[in-house]
Amino acid sequence: MSMTTVEALRRAYRTGRRTPADVIDELIRAAESHAAWNVWITPPSWERIEPYLQALCADEMDQKPLWGIPFAVKDNIDVAGMPTTAACPAFAYEAPAHAAVVERLIRAGAIPVGKTNLDQFATGLVGTRSPYGEVANARNPEWVSGGSSSGSAVAVALGMVPFALGTDTAGSGRVPAALNGVIGYKPRVGGWPNDGVVPACRTIDCVSVFTRSVADAAWVQAVIAPAPAAQGAPDRAVVPKLLGAWFGAKADAYRNAWARALSKLEDAGVAVVEMDLPELDEASAMLYEGPWIAERWASLGAFVEAHPDDVLPVTRAILESGRDRLASDLFRAQHRLLDLRRSVEEKLRGAVLLMPTVGGTWTRDEARADPFATNRALGAYTQHANLLHLAGLSIPCGEVGAQMPFGVTLYVPGQREAELLSAARWWLDVHEDVAAREDPMELIAVCGLHMRGMLLNGELVDLGGEFAGVSRTAPLYRLYLLDTDPVKPGLVRADGGAEVELELWKLPRRAWPAFMQKVRHPLALGKILLSDGREVTGFVCEEGAPKREDITVYGGFRAWCERGRVVIS
Repeated sequence: MSMTTVEALRRAYRTGRRTPADVIDELIRAAESHAAWNVWITPPSWERIEPYLQALCADEMDQKPLWGIPFAVKDNIDVAGMPTTAACPAFAYEAPAHAAVVERLIRAGAIPVGKTNLDQFATGLVGTRSPYGEVANARNPEWVSGGSSSGSAVAVALGMVPFALGTDTAGSGRVPAALNGVIGYKPRVGGWPNDGVVPACRTIDCVSVFTRSVADAAWVQAVIAPAPAAQGAPDRAVVPKLLGAWFGAKADAYRNAWARALSKLEDAGVAVVEMDLPELDEASAMLYEGPWIAERWASLGAFVEAHPDDVLPVTRAILESGRDRLASDLFRAQHRLLDLRRSVEEKLRGAVLLMPTVGGTWTRDEARADPFATNRALGAYTQHANLLHLAGLSIPCGEVGAQMPFGVTLYVPGQREAELLSAARWWLDVHEDVAAREDPMELIAVCGLHMRGMLLNGELVDLGGEFAGVSRTAPLYRLYLLDTDPVKPGLVRADGGAEVELELWKLPRRAWPAFMQKVRHPLALGKILLSDGREVTGFVCEEGAPKREDITVYGGFRAWCERGRVVIS
């Protein structure tokens, strides 16, 4: 399945092409068919979701920006009436109320559909530390999915939901985004409320979101924490002068992908400035070697001591390492952090910090064999962010190998959080322009159910198709209704032909193989001569196909539908 984006679903709802009930039915079936990925702890079910569907009022579609949009919730965030487990069955409780972020999304019309798997107590970046099963990578199940928000990232990457909530303390909302090829947005510390969230490090935890587009991250941000739009975008990209955390069997491929990303920016005329940033490594070390590990123990220590056998050994070892930290260590670290934050803010004045999201990856077997070293390596480029009060956005940026996405993260100081989405659009404008040159759009002519507002138009839209205008064939064609269900038109070149109306769409070259797989007998793709003399690829009818009626006189399939008051959407 492919849930695509918030805007695509909103458009489908407005045109009547889809309904929320249709979407939920598809989601439930997709969750069942992907059970081996271990995405869900509380999976989608009609029993839990139906009350939200019944509460939807069609008259509110334009007043509620997320009307009918399903979303998944990491299982350390409360959803009323659903259990919260934090991936520890002995810890589980039924949430009496929604977490604040969930409540705001529901008020905007969104539908919470289930709770996703995670590294236990949000302690891990690998996605393998859960008694509910290791979460498999959406692209290549042999490799780690990343954590701790593994289930949420994979739910979005597999197309089950347009967006999913996660949490982020050391990279949990960014690492799995990069490893599964989706967007991961982490607001500033305190930017979104943490009420109703099981804490990892309460003072620096962030609720985060995974999406399939930057625009969808902006939709969610606008609902949870609306803020004035940023004025302008950063004028340069700052990159650390020394980046040495490349690891695993794909280390060289990750290093090369990073070099390609910088090269594209420079080719587009963006100023890329290398800078010494020792503050990042110093802040990263504080997270696990400093007193903040004691904050995890303060939140969960009593439970661990009372239920030692119910906590995974690797999780228990990490939490127990914070048992004996001194208060004086905390204050010394806090004072040092103030200096580090001021220094980073000054260095990033007017700029965005750009880094790889991760410098490599591991197989699930490797993560299991060495849980501490593999986990630490995955966080090398993310652990600094919350202690330095940076907002971050991880964005897909090509691949390091077959079915292995690469991602970069944009950071800005927290008080400039509103600039982050502008910076992301600036980044995407550069890379989409490059992508357009490397992967140009090609025209396709459609004259039936793939036209706007019709039953199969979503196949074009989902593959990145863009409407390019209405056109007509040369006067060489006849248009027939075919003996199919649903009824389709067939375009045939014939003597005594006429002009036939059709639509032109632009489709990325990379999407053509997937689109061609959707073409079914008796239709095929062939060359069509247009009235302006151009020849384009489009839908034609195979010879000998059973025909029900010649409708050429109507001038096109849409006109036939309108004349006969036939609705095919």
